[in-house]
Amino acid sequence: MKKNAIRIVGGQYRRTPITVVTGEGLRPTPDRVRETLFNWLRYFWADDFSQKRALDLFAGSGALGFEAASHGMAFVQMVESNPNAVKALRALRNKLQAHHIRIHAGDAMHVLERTDHPYDLVFIDPPFHQNWFDKIWPLLPRILRPDALIYVESEQAISIPQNFISLRQQKAGHVHFQLLQFAESAKTDNNADK
Repeated sequence: MKKNAIRIVGGQYRRTPITVVTGEGLRPTPDRVRETLFNWLRYFWADDFSQKRALDLFAGSGALGFEAASHGMAFVQMVESNPNAVKALRALRNKLQAHHIRIHAGDAMHVLERTDHPYDLVFIDPPFHQNWFDKIWPLLPRILRPDALIYVESEQAISIPQNFISLRQQKAGHVHFQLLQFAESAKTDNNADK
C-alpha cells in the first residue's frame, strides 16, 4: 500500500505529519487550501474555536479534522468508511493524545441520519463525481447550530440550497472550495473572496 504524508499547517499540532493512505476517492485537502479555510474561520469566529464542535463527514486523511482540532476546537467527529484510512486516523489521534477527536468507521449518510449532536462546523469533502451533495443537503439542517458554517470541496461549482448562503469561495487547480453559513442566522458579507 502506497503512503504519502502531508502536514498540519497551524495550531498546537502544527507541522505534525499526516499519513495519506492511497485509496479510491481519498484526496487530501492541500495545505494552501486548509490555510485559506482557517483564515476564513478565524475571521468569522473572531479567532475563538474553543467552544466549537466540528463534523468531518468524509475524513479521508483527516487533514481537515486534525486541523480543526489543532486550532483548538472543543470536539471533532471524523467519519470515514475506508478501513485503512480509519486505522491511520486512529493511530495519529492516539499519537497526539487528542481525546477530543472521535473517529467513526462507517458511512457519512448513516451518521447524518442518526446523530443528535448539533455542530458549529461541518466539512463536506466527498469523493468526486458521485453526486453526494443532493443526498446530504436535506439532512444537514437538523444537525446544525443556527450560526453553523459549512465547508464544501467539490470538482465543480455547486448549487447552494436556499437555506444556506455562500460567505467565501475560491478555486485551487481543479478544486472548488467554499464556506457557507446556515441561513437561519446568516450574516451577509460583501467581500466574497477575502
